[in-house]
Amino acid sequence: MKERFDYSLLSHNTFGIEAKCRRYLEYANVTEAQLIVRGLSDSDFPLLLLGAGSNLLLTADYPATVITPENRFDVTPQIDAEDASVVMLRCWAGTTFDDVVAYCVRMGWHGAENLSLIPGEVGASAVQNIGAYGAEAKDIIYKVEAVEIATGARVAFTAEDCAYSYRQSRFKQDWRDKYLITYVTYRLSTQFVPHLDYGNIRQCLAEQRIDQPTAQQLRDTVIHIRREKLPDPEVEGNAGSFFMNPIVECGTYDRLCQQWPNMPHYRLADGRVKIPAGWMIDQCGWKGRSLGPAGVHDKQALVLVNLGGASGQDILRLCQRIQHDVKEKFGIDIQPEVNIR
Repeated sequence: MKERFDYSLLSHNTFGIEAKCRRYLEYANVTEAQLIVRGLSDSDFPLLLLGAGSNLLLTADYPATVITPENRFDVTPQIDAEDASVVMLRCWAGTTFDDVVAYCVRMGWHGAENLSLIPGEVGASAVQNIGAYGAEAKDIIYKVEAVEIATGARVAFTAEDCAYSYRQSRFKQDWRDKYLITYVTYRLSTQFVPHLDYGNIRQCLAEQRIDQPTAQQLRDTVIHIRREKLPDPEVEGNAGSFFMNPIVECGTYDRLCQQWPNMPHYRLADGRVKIPAGWMIDQCGWKGRSLGPAGVHDKQALVLVNLGGASGQDILRLCQRIQHDVKEKFGIDIQPEVNIR
């Protein structure tokens, strides 16, 4: 177990924000997670449960305790006893998620290809229900193991228990800050069924003259698209997509479509409509603009960037200005996907 006081979180958030926490605790296994929670005192709360910090905006020094799993590659596969085409892959919460995707593709275990290059760790995938290019973590999550903070007891949840929806789970709602995730088991298949109908995957494959991609070709294509659109956090601090795409009722979309007939949209099975927040932000003139040292990426308006020396408050002010302008122009509230603390 690692313990530090007055600890810098600069290397623990991809925005590159300098902030400190009063106490920092890192667990390397389930036993250490249990020891940590059983030793907490009132001064440790409210806790900040941290992964790689790729979905986090720190707006000030954190006055309490940060807890995080040790970052290491730790995966255990098991073939389903009743169906040889099914592979259960149990992964340590601190394993880098894209390392898991790369490993699965190499091994011929499928279902995660469209989630390639999403930053963060395995534990965060189960909290955030990360998603990209028509796929979500909930599509492959089978079980989430955790330690209950109040009792130190080991618990396990099915994907159904977690009540996953678009970028949401019970870990972000009524279970917030109640569990330390230790392992996530993903359910994968030896049968490759590519999902190509989201974004410009097919177009990119066609440019490569690929009609029937292999899993590796699909992963490489998704990585190429993401790198073309998204900035490298090592160059410009960012947390990927800052805002969630709003989901509106069909009547609201129809009203907006009368004014903006070319508005991009995705119809959901329940009749509602998802509208790309990046498109609305672009229509408000924010793409490529900045507010002091905080800016909007010039290739993807969903991404806010640290142009150099920005504080968390600088990023937050930009976020609020964008929210105001989108509300004023479209009458829609856009909400941050990023955890603002």
